[in-house]
Amino acid sequence: MSDPMVSTEWLAARLGDETLRVIDASWFFPHENTDAQAAFEAAHIPGAAAFDIDAVADHSTDLPHMLPTPHEFAQAVGALGVSNDSTVVVYDQIGLRSAGRLWWTFRVMGHDKVFVLDGGLPKWRAEGRPLESGAATPTPTVFHPTFHPHLVRSIDDVRAALENGDQVADARPAGRFTGEAPEPREGLRGGHMPGARSTPMGSLLNADQTLKSADELKAVFDAAGVDPAAPVITSCGSGITAAVVSLALARLGGEGAVYDGSWTEWGGREDTPVVTGAA
Repeated sequence: MSDPMVSTEWLAARLGDETLRVIDASWFFPHENTDAQAAFEAAHIPGAAAFDIDAVADHSTDLPHMLPTPHEFAQAVGALGVSNDSTVVVYDQIGLRSAGRLWWTFRVMGHDKVFVLDGGLPKWRAEGRPLESGAATPTPTVFHPTFHPHLVRSIDDVRAALENGDQVADARPAGRFTGEAPEPREGLRGGHMPGARSTPMGSLLNADQTLKSADELKAVFDAAGVDPAAPVITSCGSGITAAVVSLALARLGGEGAVYDGSWTEWGGREDTPVVTGAA
C-alpha cells in the first residue's frame, strides 16, 4: 500500500484482525475546551486505544508536543499494544487534524506500516459504523524504534533550507501566513518565513475532512509553487497540521519532513526573520 490513507470500508472489513491496531490521536486547541480522553471514552472505534500527543512528548522544552525520545515513544505505543509487526491505523475526532501527527511520528520512529483513516471518526460515525465506549484495555507488547532523522527538521535546518532556496510549505491559514490574522498563541509575531509557500491545511481537504485526490492535491501544490517531487519541509503553528501537508505529499509519492518547532518556535524568537503579506 503506497497511499498513506485508508477508507472507512477498508478498516471496517478488518476490525478484529490480530495484527491491526487502531489508535485515536485526537488533539484539541486549548480554547476548544475539549478533553480528548473524555471524548474517546464517550465513543471510539471498537478496539481502539488513545494516544496523548501532549503527554508523550519532550517535556524538557517549553515548546508544545515536541517529539518524544525513541525510548519514550516505544514505551507508550508498546503499552497500547503496538509491536513492530502491527499494522497501525490512526484517526482523530475532528476528521483530519492530529492523526497525521501520529502517522508522521510512527514513521520517524521507523514504523512504516501506519495509515490514517480518511475522514476520521466523523465519517465513521456518519456511516453508522459500530462504536464503543469506556476506557481502552490493550494488551501491552514491545515496540523497537529505529529513529529516522531525515523526517524531522530543526530551526537550524530550516534556516539553512531557506538560505538555499529549498521548499518550506506552511499549513497555517492564509490570514496567519500573511500576518493579517492573529496567532492563537500569545507572544508570537504574525507573518511567515522569507521564502515559505502558503499551503493551508484546509486547501488539502474535502468538505467531509477527507484528503483530496492526487490530481486535486497536485493542483493545490502547483498553485502554491510547491514541487512534490523535490524535498519539502512542512511547518504550521506547532507541528500538528504540518503533518497533514506531509500526508498530502505522501499521497503524491513525495515526502515532507516536519519542522517540529514550527511557528511557535520561529515566530516566538527575535533572531528569526519574518515577513508579512502574500508570498
